[in-house]
Amino acid sequence: MSMAHLANDLRLACMRISRRVRFESTQAVAPHQFSVMARLDGTALTPRELAEIERVSPPSMTRTVGALVERGLVARRDDPLDGRQVFISLTPEGLSLLRETRRQRDAWMASRLKGISAEERAVLVKATAILTRVASQ
Repeated sequence: MSMAHLANDLRLACMRISRRVRFESTQAVAPHQFSVMARLDGTALTPRELAEIERVSPPSMTRTVGALVERGLVARRDDPLDGRQVFISLTPEGLSLLRETRRQRDAWMASRLKGISAEERAVLVKATAILTRVASQ
């Protein structure tokens, strides 16, 4: 198999899995909102930092954060050292929704893994490590 063919097949498989995981789990928040909430797990970030991480424009992130604040899933907090700066963090409700969505997504994936052989699962263990490395480059 050529490198180009592998790249295409792997990209398509990853996209399909990603779509299925999002589709099969709760639709409580839009995918881009869930992504922002996941970034806030265990830390507070500025809207600018979130925009850079998510690779969106600051105005787009402002709209996303505003929608999450309105729903009570994230909260804004002034920086005690710089009053012009605002930090965004998960609320208890946001953290609960994040955890429940992750649980549902993991359950969906686990149910699919039950249908494959032990040898195939061993291959996926290795592939997971490789894909994680590729994604972080």
